[in-house]
Amino acid sequence: MEQVTEVPLLRGRSSTSHSIIHNDSYELESPPPSIPAKKTAPPPPPSPPPIPVKKTAPAPPPPPPRPSPSPPPPPPMKKAAALSSSASRPPPAPRGASGGESSRAGSGQVKLKPLHWDKVNPDSDHSMVWDKIDRGSFSFDGDLMEALFGYVAVGKKSPEHDKPKSNSPTKIFILDPRKSQNSAIVLKSLGMTREELVEALVEGHDFVPETLERLARIAPSKEEQSAILEFDGGDAAKLADAEAFLFHLLKAVPTAFTRLNAFLFRANYYPEIAHHGRSLQTLDLACKELRSRGLFVKLLEAILKAGNRMNAGTARGNAQAFNLTALLKLSDVKSVDGKTTLLNFVVEEVVRSEGKRCGSNSNRSSSSNSAPQAMSKEEQEKEFLKLGLPIVGGLSSEFTNVKRAASVDYETVVATCSALAVRAKDARKVIAQCEGGRFVEKMMKFLDSVEEEVKIAREEERKVMELVKRTTEYYQAGASVKGKNPLHLFVIVRDFLAMVDKVCLDIMRNVQRRKVASSSESTSTQRNAVKFPVLPPNFMSDRSRSDSGESDSDM
Repeated sequence: MEQVTEVPLLRGRSSTSHSIIHNDSYELESPPPSIPAKKTAPPPPPSPPPIPVKKTAPAPPPPPPRPSPSPPPPPPMKKAAALSSSASRPPPAPRGASGGESSRAGSGQVKLKPLHWDKVNPDSDHSMVWDKIDRGSFSFDGDLMEALFGYVAVGKKSPEHDKPKSNSPTKIFILDPRKSQNSAIVLKSLGMTREELVEALVEGHDFVPETLERLARIAPSKEEQSAILEFDGGDAAKLADAEAFLFHLLKAVPTAFTRLNAFLFRANYYPEIAHHGRSLQTLDLACKELRSRGLFVKLLEAILKAGNRMNAGTARGNAQAFNLTALLKLSDVKSVDGKTTLLNFVVEEVVRSEGKRCGSNSNRSSSSNSAPQAMSKEEQEKEFLKLGLPIVGGLSSEFTNVKRAASVDYETVVATCSALAVRAKDARKVIAQCEGGRFVEKMMKFLDSVEEEVKIAREEERKVMELVKRTTEYYQAGASVKGKNPLHLFVIVRDFLAMVDKVCLDIMRNVQRRKVASSSESTSTQRNAVKFPVLPPNFMSDRSRSDSGESDSDM
């Protein structure tokens, strides 16, 4: 076999090609003869080089062998094999890439999201920061990077999830899976065990209203209840959580959800009948407020007279009464100059009238010895407005129940008793089919009281609605026509009182502006009097000077 002559690599990127030179077995051989540089061609560069490498000078020839007591060298064939294996190694990974990343990216199994940047080629003439990164110690977690930025990371599962769970058997769903899951969540939020629920259903114990509402939301239909009760899979533990709970509940109390509906009716009955009673009481008090003669009637009188004056000579003139819906149109009638409205005019006249009445009463009660102060007409008008504003402005507070009655829903009031009576009748039929425990006894006693209370509430409702009808006819005959809302009168009065309150605020602002203007005028007048006093006639005479001088000397 021919002897292989080893040639040192003069240029190249792989650092492993130089390690063969320092092998102990190679050092024992005689150095090969030096070969001229012109006859030696450099090895081909790695294909493709990711980053150009700085040019290096040719490697010097190996040093001469040193004598050593080493064993004889191996055959030349092994040296050639070592050299050939070293030359056949693949080029190392590009700079900045870890081993984990290059192996995964090279395999092409996981594609990562791209990072858009501009590549920069290092300069071989001077050192750069990137030259030190090649042999850096940093390396990242390739699996984590694939999980975060890989296109297939969404569907990727950890090894624990990939393993089949032999200890968790498959659950059986009878209900719709979504409904089953929602029912399981609600059942866990009840805060009571299945045994406690069964005991309450059998013995007729009271439930918290929130608990009843939650159970009513997840109540299965009759078909679903039948399917749950007909489950014959053997072990009920195989059922899903919601199905297992309902299975044991319906086995213990087949009429469980029928009883829950009865409990829910009892829980809602008391608030509904109480609200119905409060509404009737509000309507009764509102009618009494409207039938009492007072300032509201005086406002109607002023509006009637003003309207007849404006409608004089027409078919609308000389009216004895008017529909109260016209109260809401008074602010639409503008004055000729557009600065005020008919509502402002009427309210201001009533305020002035009430102020005069208060002023006359205060004058009578004052002492006869005290002489009344002389006031100008303008000052009297301001005083009357000042005295009358609190009276008219407080009108709204006298109709508190009228404003509440305007918010009452008539349809709800008249439908409450009928709805409660129907639900009580249906509950009695269903409860009669239940057996066992004290539930039937307690619910029947409750239904007896419901029938009696609903009967009383219906009679009270009839009386109040008759009073509402008479009150409406009291203000406008023929207004209580069938098909119209009987409570519309309260809505009109409420809105009109709100308009009167707004006008009173405007009048008060105007009075304050006049007061500020008059006070500023009086202040300027006083300043002029101080500036230019009326001097005595002998102010510039000698006597006055001598008197002033004597007084000065005395001082």
